[in-house]
Amino acid sequence: MAYVIGVDVGGTFTDAVLDDDAGTVLAAKSPSTPPDYSRGVLDVLGLLAEQLGKSLSEMLAETHHIAHGTTSSLNALVMGNVPPVGFLTTKGHRDSIFIMNVEGRYLGRSPHELQNVLGQSKNHALLPKRCALEVTERIDRDGTVVVGLDEAEARAAIRTLLADGVKAIAVSLLWSFRNPVHEQRLRALIAEEDPDVFVALSSEVSPRIREFARNATTIMSTQIGPGLRDYLTTLENALRDNDLAGPLLVMQSNGGAVAAAEAPATAISTVGSVLTGGVIGSVALGRQLGHRNIISTDVGGTTFLAGLVVDGEPVRDTTTVINHHPINVPTLRVDAIGSGGGAVAWLDAGGNLRIGPHSAQAVPGPACYGNGGTEPTNTDANLVLGILPERGLLGGRKPLSLEPARQAIDVRIAKPLGLSVEEAAAAIYTVQNAQTGDLLRKTVVEAGHDPRDFVVYAFGGAGPAHCAGYAAEVGVDEVVVPLGPVASAFSAFGLASSDIALAAELSDPTTVPFDPARAERNFADLEKQVLDGLDRQGVRFETVELHREIDMRYAMQLAEVSTPVVRGHLDMAAIEEAATGFEERYAALYGRDAGFREAGIQAITFRVRGIGVLPFSPELPPVPPAPSADPAAAQAGRRPVQLDARLGYVDTPVYDYRELRAGHVLTGPAIVEVPTTTVVVPGGTTGTVDHLGNLTIRRSAA
Repeated sequence: MAYVIGVDVGGTFTDAVLDDDAGTVLAAKSPSTPPDYSRGVLDVLGLLAEQLGKSLSEMLAETHHIAHGTTSSLNALVMGNVPPVGFLTTKGHRDSIFIMNVEGRYLGRSPHELQNVLGQSKNHALLPKRCALEVTERIDRDGTVVVGLDEAEARAAIRTLLADGVKAIAVSLLWSFRNPVHEQRLRALIAEEDPDVFVALSSEVSPRIREFARNATTIMSTQIGPGLRDYLTTLENALRDNDLAGPLLVMQSNGGAVAAAEAPATAISTVGSVLTGGVIGSVALGRQLGHRNIISTDVGGTTFLAGLVVDGEPVRDTTTVINHHPINVPTLRVDAIGSGGGAVAWLDAGGNLRIGPHSAQAVPGPACYGNGGTEPTNTDANLVLGILPERGLLGGRKPLSLEPARQAIDVRIAKPLGLSVEEAAAAIYTVQNAQTGDLLRKTVVEAGHDPRDFVVYAFGGAGPAHCAGYAAEVGVDEVVVPLGPVASAFSAFGLASSDIALAAELSDPTTVPFDPARAERNFADLEKQVLDGLDRQGVRFETVELHREIDMRYAMQLAEVSTPVVRGHLDMAAIEEAATGFEERYAALYGRDAGFREAGIQAITFRVRGIGVLPFSPELPPVPPAPSADPAAAQAGRRPVQLDARLGYVDTPVYDYRELRAGHVLTGPAIVEVPTTTVVVPGGTTGTVDHLGNLTIRRSAA
């Protein structure tokens, strides 16, 4: 027997999904354990082992690999909880990271913030100026050494940083992506001064043009690299002590995993690891259900995440934004807001009800957890509305207390607004659905798509309670709640479904048409990097896939669009085909009349994505069929539930998911209780259990 395990470490809960080569799929959920998240990983793996009737060591000894995703790196960057690092750059270019170009005024800002011009600032420095030092050297845009590296000056700068107490140094020199020789020499000099210092080079982390983004990417990768290294080392040692046979893999933002030993070197590539797990899971489930266009939504304890699958493939991006800084990381495009189950409800200066982004997290948690939390959250509102059972979450392992939830809502929301506790809870539920619907609209419409062409997949601990509401906000008629054995551990299912994926890229700006031999050389070098990297993973692959692409743009513009390039020998026809493909993608994103071929087309960055396809990945097994569509036998009781403030509390049937079978049809309003989540089927909709045990919610025929 061989097991594949996906582990999703969130801010509130740690989820795990196990699949074996016989088609068994199991899931488990356990509270996360900050600051030592490795304890929570071992806890949830122990729950899987219990379900198998084995010890943890017995299960891990038969495990092919573990695919791990964590929010810890992203959370560290977002909250600024990172150690001091040093920065070395070319003389005269230190202030790039403080000036932040024009981008520092608009990246990562909401439309409301962009309109407030006087309130904008660039006070988001990644490190203090004393930790950013310059060295004398210069390489030109062709990669030619114009001024050699002044090693005596470099040693002095390194000693200054070490004396200041830094344990990690980022190195980003001008045009180093064309010739990394000076960066590599600086790494050697740092090792001579202190071999224990963590070093990241921009030529390895982000070999792309544009100085500010490359600097920011390298610095952020350096900030989280040591912490990620220490965490993964601790976790892998604990797993080896418990007889883990296969490798520990770490999910990356690009939708694929990488060996734990490789991850810290390019730590920034892991910041979206948990965000992408659900999207990959949606692709896998979509293949089983025949869905090609999917809006993947995940409402966890802290965040609401939304990603797109178009024509069976996840939508990708080449950059992301963290704390107003551009990050050069190939990634699956996932939008996020702080609007999870633990998101705190509060009133702004104008008395308007807001939800998040601050979260109660796992500790102290929502007020209803009884762990000392006093701020009202989405979870507290759902308990007051009757959506959640008073006996608690996780099949009763996480008890909930109604009175603290009512007290928190009353003091912080109800009394200031002159509402009853019930009215305030209903307002929280409504605002939550509205703002998550707004994010979906941004995710889908701004990408040039019509939401009516998509089906929503809803998962996470809180997603099924809100999905019908936020889907209706954007006009989507069909929602699939993945249940079966995975329930709210669906992101972990996606992690277990992932393959190994590596990417290598190089900026080499040129204008179309250009010599195909130039592209051939670039792609050959990048493919070798990717294949060598795949060889280092220590995993046997069924197949290896290589995908070529070039980021292109119209001359005098900044909007680059990633465009596929055919494999094999390249000629002028292949270059022209790529240029035509760029124009078609540009038109789909920005409008048919937005392009201007007469301005010329530039090829900026060449990239190769390599996918090592693993021997097997999970599929949800079929569930037994129901003798009829009537789910009466699965009804566990009734309770007053308020889903519509205009109707108030309605006596609502409550179904035990464990008793539902394929073909059962539920007429809303209804509540479905799953050991790890709760599904809301509102009035005016029906819920149908499909052949895999998923619940599909559709608007009822008029």
